[in-house]
Amino acid sequence: MSETSGTGTRNETPFLEISRAEWAALALSVPQPLSETEIVRLRGLGDTLDVREVTDVYTPLSRLLNLYAIGTRAIGEATSAFLHQPSQKTPFVIGIAGSVAVGKSTTARLLRALLSRWEDTPRVELVTTDGFLLPNAELERRGLVQRKGFPESYDRRALLRFVSRVKSGAAEVRAPFYSHLSYDIVPRAQIVVHQPDILIVEGLNVLQPPVPGTRLAVSDLFDFTIYVDARTSDIQRWYVERFLRLQRSAFTDPKSYFHRYATLSEPQAMELAHAIWREVNGPNLEQNVLPTRERASLVLRKGADHTVSTVLLRKL
Repeated sequence: MSETSGTGTRNETPFLEISRAEWAALALSVPQPLSETEIVRLRGLGDTLDVREVTDVYTPLSRLLNLYAIGTRAIGEATSAFLHQPSQKTPFVIGIAGSVAVGKSTTARLLRALLSRWEDTPRVELVTTDGFLLPNAELERRGLVQRKGFPESYDRRALLRFVSRVKSGAAEVRAPFYSHLSYDIVPRAQIVVHQPDILIVEGLNVLQPPVPGTRLAVSDLFDFTIYVDARTSDIQRWYVERFLRLQRSAFTDPKSYFHRYATLSEPQAMELAHAIWREVNGPNLEQNVLPTRERASLVLRKGADHTVSTVLLRKL
């Protein structure tokens, strides 16, 4: 293990750099509870997730998060006792950020499954920030259609209220539901969260600091944060590859928002994917998502083959 910063400087850094081999060695003391069938169901389109990746990387990570959750709960109970106040159980909240196509959604689903297998954290809920995107009609009204996924395209106040209520221990909290088929918020459809042990919030911009003029950001409510990282050139390639797979599968559904792309030739589809990356996803990554990496508690750095090569853990 060595000390490093996000730029590779090996002095005065808040991060401990752990190689794949060193991190994988931790798996020897941690059971791997998922079957190969479960892993296949959890992985996203284009992901190369397999049993070895889960065993070497994500199972030790789930144990580390479990320990953080237990420790945070113990601190809360000790604080309540010191203040002579009744102890109130509140969820441990994890934020997961990263670019489009980097694999953060798979990471979130996988950690939800793994964390729920630990005896101390059986109730784990997952909410994505897609549900807090402004409806397409509102994006159109504000002239933000081409900036969907940028920070200003979200109802940040609603997201902050949602996480605040969950964090406060509310018995039931509701979030909007987003359909990837219609590419829009579904009216009257909701996700309901009931006092989980752990809440995972996954999204592009969840590590953003407070907006100028506001005092609080949703990232201020997280107990632990993860940034899924990779070279921009690799992420762009993964995005184009995923677009081509979707064009041959999900886009063929007549109900899909992107059905108009289903009849494109492969060269046309590839050209379109590169244009979307160049005009939307690339700029969003460089301007908004990537600058939040240094705010994370832990960075999962991926290699060109989509597997994790290095773990950066913020020192306590």
